Amino acid sequence: MHHRPRPSFGCLFAATLALTGISQANDWTNWRGPLQNGVSLEHYTDAGKIDEKPAWTYDVHARGTATVFDGKVILWSYKGETTDLIELITCMDAKTGKKLWEHEMPDYLSDSIYNRYSIGAPTVDPETKRIYLVSNAGLFYCWELDGTKVFEIPMMEDLGRMTFPNARVGSPVIEGDLVITHFIYSNWGADGPAADRAYAFDKKTGELVWWSRPGVVPPVDSSFSTPVLETRDGKRVMYYATGCGHLVCVNARNGAPYWKMPISKNGVNASVVIHNGTLIAIHGDENIDNSEKGRMLCIKLPEKLTEAEGPESTVLDPEVEVWRQPLSATSSSPVAVGDVVYQLDDGATLYAINSTTGVEMWKKKLSNANLHSSPLYVDGLLYIPLMEGKLVVLKPGEKDGEIVQEIKLDGSCLGAPSVCDGMLYVTTTNHFYAFPIPNKGIKVDEAPKVEVPAAGKAVALQIVPAETLLMTGDKQAFRIRSVDANGFVVARDIQGVKWESFIPPTAKVKATMDAKFNDKGELTAAADAKSSAGAFKATAPDGLTGTIRGRTLRNLPIKEDFEKYDLTVDQPDEKIKFSYPPLPWIGARFKFDVRELNGNKVFAKTFDRLLFQRATVFVGASHLSNYTMQADVMTDGSARSKSDIGLVNQRYLICLRGNAGKMEVSSNLERLKQEAPFKMIANTWYTLKTRVDVAKDGSGVIRAKAWDKAQPEPEAWTIEVKVPHAHPNGSPGIFGFTPLNQKRVYLDNLSITSNK
Repeated sequence: MHHRPRPSFGCLFAATLALTGISQANDWTNWRGPLQNGVSLEHYTDAGKIDEKPAWTYDVHARGTATVFDGKVILWSYKGETTDLIELITCMDAKTGKKLWEHEMPDYLSDSIYNRYSIGAPTVDPETKRIYLVSNAGLFYCWELDGTKVFEIPMMEDLGRMTFPNARVGSPVIEGDLVITHFIYSNWGADGPAADRAYAFDKKTGELVWWSRPGVVPPVDSSFSTPVLETRDGKRVMYYATGCGHLVCVNARNGAPYWKMPISKNGVNASVVIHNGTLIAIHGDENIDNSEKGRMLCIKLPEKLTEAEGPESTVLDPEVEVWRQPLSATSSSPVAVGDVVYQLDDGATLYAINSTTGVEMWKKKLSNANLHSSPLYVDGLLYIPLMEGKLVVLKPGEKDGEIVQEIKLDGSCLGAPSVCDGMLYVTTTNHFYAFPIPNKGIKVDEAPKVEVPAAGKAVALQIVPAETLLMTGDKQAFRIRSVDANGFVVARDIQGVKWESFIPPTAKVKATMDAKFNDKGELTAAADAKSSAGAFKATAPDGLTGTIRGRTLRNLPIKEDFEKYDLTVDQPDEKIKFSYPPLPWIGARFKFDVRELNGNKVFAKTFDRLLFQRATVFVGASHLSNYTMQADVMTDGSARSKSDIGLVNQRYLICLRGNAGKMEVSSNLERLKQEAPFKMIANTWYTLKTRVDVAKDGSGVIRAKAWDKAQPEPEAWTIEVKVPHAHPNGSPGIFGFTPLNQKRVYLDNLSITSNK
């Protein structure tokens, strides 16, 4: 990697901004910019054409958008191609491209293929001057502007955040003292079923504040639609599209779902734009109400917002649709400028649509195809990166668009440009470019002020963290505040609450957490506490209430033979009774169950839905390291048709591939995959044993062996894989893959012990 500085066009105003050290209206702190719609607030005096030679470049691979703050560029990217691929967060001087700091972020256990990385953007909070980013594997990071790490949350293992082959990640959003993420999650308990959810964290501490599921279960795909925020009906709300094909509206302060509108039979990825009390969105799959593929639509936003009675939002009446256009865009987001919305479709045709009437004003073919990239509007010009590796500068008019420049770039353009202080930043799959926009002065429009309504009467308690994990012997303190009906904080320190165990009336599993509150208001788990999960309710002296939920997990050793589970739930299709999986396990609900097989109770992969024919369950804490796992495993089937069963040890998957006749060690399959021959016979129990050892220098060895359960354990390992940079920790887990849900896999007698 290197950067090549060249003299750039400057101006006194821009230099003054850089010296102030505070957030300005032209700082580009998120992927859609200060107006959340791809429009810059900068205007130039005597602007000239962009020099086709950039001021500087940085040689990395990127598919997203760089953010700019306080004279610094923050870029999410990756380097390497195969086994050496690693994600990067890089901070550079905005004028020179000098690297100020850089951190590597490992991928693991993700479904990402074809090097689909960095599809999204970092987000900077102007108040704290902190950077937020979720990696491809679901590691949620927060850094200070100088690169110091504040927190790191493994959302895959701790909250069940799922990955998909298209690797769409998107960007966090800042709302008050919250940072909010939007993904497909499969957590535990009532939130175990996979669904499109938003999770909100305290932006300073990383503690979970609320979560919301406004859409339906199950999703049909992932979504990286980044929420757009506004104040409506005395509330702070956010709008986004979901992996279950809906547009949704959610309270951004407490997660209350308000409404949803189904628009697509697949997941929707593009972000929405707000225009004069309406919402404009686009998707690229089959419509929910006809057989056409794709549509751009405009809906009238409801003036009054009422919280839904259940976990899902209320469905909007189709009559709210103001207009639609038969356009198709897989993930390119619209740009709204005045009364015109500009949209790049999948065929790389740019459309200008009257945003009030929906009438097509003009269209212009720019290339043959487009996937992710979205246009940027700056001072009367559209900057449009194209997948073929070309930056088009276009001046839109009332009846046509005039191409001002076409700049050839090395690599494919899949992100959206950003701009700050007259410098245009563009990512490609080969380079990061910084192009100065020649000018003799910059004027910046004032950014709209966020209207935050005053808090009203307190109606509930909001307890932080809202969800906790205790290992045996641990304790957890909470911050308790009161909030009004719209989620605004009334009082930040509520004392004297009384705690009691709480079972939600809708809970299918009536369970309690094996933990107690002490005199200091701390939740404690005894040294002999059972692996468990449940909820607690707090009641303040004035009668206000709030709830938290949590899990207690045992320290090593962990043993589970499933015999204590009562099989009381009916499975009508199979005419059997089963038990839901262990409640504290992440991602298990509906993907696995406990059932009887030949007189023993076993853990079995379900055939609930094809979307989850591949399923991973995490059974322990994410901080565990240097441990050995062992379990008995079996696949149904025949000589020609079997399934896969495996164990996840410290972020490595050790899997018996039934049809392939192999034992496979992998993390992400395209980053690490080593195999050894091992032929599984269907309907035969095997014992699978795995071990990961990490040395002081960071290197590691993954070992595994398997043998017929009826035979003695062999002395030698079946496979040993040495890695120069081992994952230092990770949750133990269980993996099952039942292709087309035809042959079931089973697991029994699980044990997890510290390495000796």
